[in-house]
Amino acid sequence: MHFISEILENYVENHTQDEPELLKELDRETHLKVLRPRMLSGHFQGRLLSLISKLKSPRYILEIGTYTGYSAICMAEGLQEDGELHTIDINEELHDLQRRYFDRSGFGDRIIQHTGNALDIIPTFDTGFDLVFIDADKENYQEYFDLVITKMNPGGLILSDNVLWSGKVVEPVKPNDKSTMALLEYNEKLKNDPRVETILLPVRDGLTICRVM
Repeated sequence: MHFISEILENYVENHTQDEPELLKELDRETHLKVLRPRMLSGHFQGRLLSLISKLKSPRYILEIGTYTGYSAICMAEGLQEDGELHTIDINEELHDLQRRYFDRSGFGDRIIQHTGNALDIIPTFDTGFDLVFIDADKENYQEYFDLVITKMNPGGLILSDNVLWSGKVVEPVKPNDKSTMALLEYNEKLKNDPRVETILLPVRDGLTICRVM
């Protein structure tokens, strides 16, 4: 779903910092070889993630939902010199593709891959995170949030992707549409949680930024 016209979307991208060549290549390979390429962050959102990371200058980043690694590379651009980005994905078939681009990005030694169920992996971290990006199965967004907020440093940022869900959040919900119902509950949770300051941006498919108090 386009929230603004395609003409305006093109104008926005054309007046945003150019997409790095490596990420253009990753975008092309994802579209050619991987199912559901729409899941990739892409040029505009990728540059936004990069800028947020650079403004925050995080030492530790956590990403829930790696896909082909595009967003991880974008956020790694803002890492401190001794920083680490931990990224979790349940699909082990994408591991080698991710690693190939991570290593070519110049951040390979600072991007640590974890394969498995994020609900099991997150509790094993004893690191305090400065930036978290949630972009995985929508039905578990609330559980992911509750797990990571206890591991956030004060002033840390939690980003949540796809929170507008192609506009379905403002349409009648079908009884079997568990993802939309989960996102409706999640959006209400973030709005009312006193532990965070929250803004929902109509960027791409919806991106929420929460600042931990």
